[in-house]
Amino acid sequence: MSVTYLTLTYASETWTRTKRDRKQLNIFERKVYSRILGPVYDNEKENCRILTNKEMYASVKKTTIIETISLNRLRWFGHVQRTEKNRIPKRVLYMNFGITRLRGRPRNRWQDEVREDGRIVGGKGWQKKVHNREEWKKLLRMTRNRRILHTPME
Repeated sequence: MSVTYLTLTYASETWTRTKRDRKQLNIFERKVYSRILGPVYDNEKENCRILTNKEMYASVKKTTIIETISLNRLRWFGHVQRTEKNRIPKRVLYMNFGITRLRGRPRNRWQDEVREDGRIVGGKGWQKKVHNREEWKKLLRMTRNRRILHTPME
C-alpha cells in the first residue's frame, strides 16, 4: 500500500472529515485498488476491461479507508473516556473555550462524528459500553468484520 494510505489510517483519530474529504479518500482508495488489481479479461466480449467499483470492493474484502478512520476514532474515544479526569486528553475533549460559533450552518465537530459513528456501531446505549474495555473492543472488532459503518460510494 501507499505511504499516504498508511499515514491517513494511523493518524486519523482526531481528524474531522468533510464530505469532500470522504469523497477524495474514496477516489484515492479506488485508484490504488484499480492499480493493484489491474484490468480483467472479459470472455464474453473478448477484451480487457477495468473492474467496476462494486466488483473492486467485492474482490478486495477489506475495510475501506473511511471505515478504518471511523473505527480508529471510536477506539481513541473509548481510550480517552476510560482515562482519569485529570489527564490532558480527557480535559481537552470536554474543554469549552467560550467562543461563539460562526454564522451559517455549523461545521461538523469531532464529537458530532464520534456520536454518529457510535450510534451506528452500538445503537442507543453505545456510551455505556465504552467504559467496559473488553466489551468495547469486542464491539469494534465485530463492526470491522461486518463492515456496517460505511458503504462505499459508487
